[in-house]
Amino acid sequence: MTRRRGRVLTLLALALLVVPLLEVLVIIQVGRAIGGWPTLALLLVESAIGAWLVRREGTRAWEALRTALTTGRMPAVELVDAALVLVGGVLLLAPGFITDIVGFFFVLPISRPITRRWLEAAVERQLLARAGIVRSDVV
Repeated sequence: MTRRRGRVLTLLALALLVVPLLEVLVIIQVGRAIGGWPTLALLLVESAIGAWLVRREGTRAWEALRTALTTGRMPAVELVDAALVLVGGVLLLAPGFITDIVGFFFVLPISRPITRRWLEAAVERQLLARAGIVRSDVV
């Protein structure tokens, strides 16, 4: 368990170093291609659209969660959607094009089901690996 935690922390530290560097490189390249002011304007427009979208989708996710809870249904999908909107919103707050693309992918209602399926598959793999079950053994 400690070895796995160390690996996760190493990957997290690496991501915290690499992602900002990539963001700066992409911003510089876009600035060279379209100019500094248009790049700044594009980043501001992305932020404004992202804030509006996160507010709208966050409200929808919250209402769906409340509806599931009041009807007595297990809110699994609603919880995942709310978490994806939250993480996507955080990514949209970070300045840069790469985090904005990933953030929009998490927040947009068109792409969120794809992300949800990917996340569910990753969690399933982790749970099966911890239990010592090989995927081909499961019907």
